[in-house]
Amino acid sequence: MKVLTVNVGRPRPNPWKETALTGIDKRPVEGPVAVVVPGPKGTGEVGLVGDRVYDVKHHGGTDQAVYAYAREDLDRWETELGTTLGNGGFGENLTTAGLDVNRALIGERWRIGPDVILEVSCPRIPCGTFQGWLRQQGWIKRFTRAAVPGAYLRVIVPGQLRATDPIEIVQRPDHQVTIELAFRALTLEPELLPQLLAAEALPEEDRKLVLRRTSTG
Repeated sequence: MKVLTVNVGRPRPNPWKETALTGIDKRPVEGPVAVVVPGPKGTGEVGLVGDRVYDVKHHGGTDQAVYAYAREDLDRWETELGTTLGNGGFGENLTTAGLDVNRALIGERWRIGPDVILEVSCPRIPCGTFQGWLRQQGWIKRFTRAAVPGAYLRVIVPGQLRATDPIEIVQRPDHQVTIELAFRALTLEPELLPQLLAAEALPEEDRKLVLRRTSTG
């Protein structure tokens, strides 16, 4: 299991949302990239130095510090869509190999390289910018049905990341709430929502949403 590339965004106009700019255009970078604990959502800060988000209401902050997507899943999408998807093509910060990102457990921790420890926090929920960026009609529905969203991660121990860094799973919580399960529950299968409460590391924003939707809070 390893990082194939570390991808950092460059600002570009965003005609698909009310925000003027988007950072979805992620490109692989050479050399080490510093990883930091960002501020709370609302500032635009993320976990990789040199990157940021512009839809600050919905993206960025502690629980969405770093976004990981598997090269194997990108390859399957390439075949299905009949198009080329480079590393960073889904706006991911880390393109991984040999790791089933969608089967990762909420709260699972990864050591990447010698320094960095990241914690799996929640799935990526698709938005209009993502659909516009890929130029795929009906992409949000298609991506949602596939339930391979990739994972957002928190920064537990900052440091530096670089391409080819090994990934080691160093901690797995005692529950069965995967990224895939959380995504399905939060989108098309609300009957699964109560299961998410078993994951202590579920973002507080999502926990409140679960309680509100299940009328148990």
